[in-house]
Amino acid sequence: MIERLRFPVAQSRGRQYPEPAHPYRNPFQRDRDRIVHSRAFRRLEAKMQVFAPGISDHFRNRLTHTIEVTQIARTAARVLGLDEDLTEALALAHDIGHPPFAHAGEDELNRQMQRYGDRFDHNLHALRIVENFEQRYARFPGLNLTFEVREGMVKHSHDFGPGERPELDRYLPGLRPLLEAQLIDLADEIAYNAADLDDAFSAGMFTANEIAERVPQYGAILEAVETQFPGASAREQFHEALRQLIDALVSGLVEGTAANAARAAVADAEAVRHLPDRVATFTAETAAASRALKQFLFARVYATPELAEDRRRSVSMIAELFGFFVEDPRRLPDPYTRLAETDPPHRVVCDYIAGMTDAFCRRTYEQAFGLPG
Repeated sequence: MIERLRFPVAQSRGRQYPEPAHPYRNPFQRDRDRIVHSRAFRRLEAKMQVFAPGISDHFRNRLTHTIEVTQIARTAARVLGLDEDLTEALALAHDIGHPPFAHAGEDELNRQMQRYGDRFDHNLHALRIVENFEQRYARFPGLNLTFEVREGMVKHSHDFGPGERPELDRYLPGLRPLLEAQLIDLADEIAYNAADLDDAFSAGMFTANEIAERVPQYGAILEAVETQFPGASAREQFHEALRQLIDALVSGLVEGTAANAARAAVADAEAVRHLPDRVATFTAETAAASRALKQFLFARVYATPELAEDRRRSVSMIAELFGFFVEDPRRLPDPYTRLAETDPPHRVVCDYIAGMTDAFCRRTYEQAFGLPG
């Protein structure tokens, strides 16, 4: 559809540490495989998305969410004629820097780091993972991913200017990311809106009609489903409508991006970088539906007392563990103890906690304080 904006893999800026070409996998395919085989990717299975495990075996975790984002992003890239391998690698890597306990955990780690004039951002932590923490190769540190994948990891959700983040100045500050990277944040939005709707419905937090009252696009779909399948159960009608909603949201992403690309009238992938705004976008109708979904989910799921109590406990654990290890970094396991001798202890402690799964964080808390998490 807009094949001219596809990034040519042959024009990749390459890897920090040069490697010989693989006989049958291109560089982005190799990046995809390195991400899938990383420890950080596997740990996503034990990190919650929204709902803590134990209530149900069917709720998404951070890994299943990543798979859903990847499927949506890959579909959009294929229809638009973009590089599907690059898109897939970026989607698979987009959450590997997430700490335990979802966004509440990220917010708390950031609060702790701000006490030291520092910060925590899961995208920046993901970059640290692939550049340093993953040790799987004898010839170089990290995963040695291509420049385009590393750039997309730190830019997929927001742009930054020169000097705004000095540690990222090598990643073309002030320029837009490639269009493949721009798709990731919107694919993520579709995936978590739909998944959180599904999981919360399964938890009995609302009915399909209550969604329809707040999200007109879903309401129109549900009405058509009820007419077409009058004998179906309420659950079956909900899932049929949700499936059609996802299809409409993805179609809105494809159509909105294609129309925006036509208006921008850029010739190639490199020209995308120099535009004042991003090319990837929803249509106006789809953007309105996505906003309505987020507003509904915030009111009926994220801000509910049930989830607030879970967040309070998880935030408290992270805060107490952070203070416990910063107070005496010798309590850290190797190699973090040795790193704290040369690096700022608060940064080392942050990296250690950020790599934890939810269950490991609870066990570490219990061992440190002799109390249940």
